[in-house]
Amino acid sequence: MPSGRVHNLINVATYSVLAAGVLLAARQDLLTVTPVQALSFSLAFFAGTLLLSPDLDLADGGGVDSQRRWGVLGVLWVPYGWLFRHRGLSHTWLLGPLTRLLYLGLWGLLFLGLVRFLWPEAPLPRVPQPVSLKVVLPLVLGYYLSQWLHLIADGVWPGHGWRQLRRKVGGRKRGAARSR
Repeated sequence: MPSGRVHNLINVATYSVLAAGVLLAARQDLLTVTPVQALSFSLAFFAGTLLLSPDLDLADGGGVDSQRRWGVLGVLWVPYGWLFRHRGLSHTWLLGPLTRLLYLGLWGLLFLGLVRFLWPEAPLPRVPQPVSLKVVLPLVLGYYLSQWLHLIADGVWPGHGWRQLRRKVGGRKRGAARSR
């Protein structure tokens, strides 16, 4: 399993190759990427790489680079480490990245609720309407790509975790049906 530094190098190298490819394709008029799309993809990719690593499931030990990058707010990731065992659900291809976003969103809602409670007239941020797929899609792609590169480097493939989840939901292990 690569160190956090190696994971970051893999992601930065992949980003560099991808950016060069997109620039080349754009110069050849094969692809059109707006500055907002490029920025959205890049911000999501580097947030996923540097701040929202799948290894935050180890945050209860305090030795995770992603947790340290949060500074004093890194303590918010300790309960995440309690909730998810390492290489469990947090290391699945679709739900793993989603758990970190939902967890972060929960803290955001708690913070906004506290602000609203303490300062009822506070101007709260609003999501611009309508939300364009041209902005959201690069955000999602950038974030998920950063997560998938981490999982590939760890040797975790798309089916990881689903077999265990099916067994838990089904309530039986393989040999249990034959023993009756």
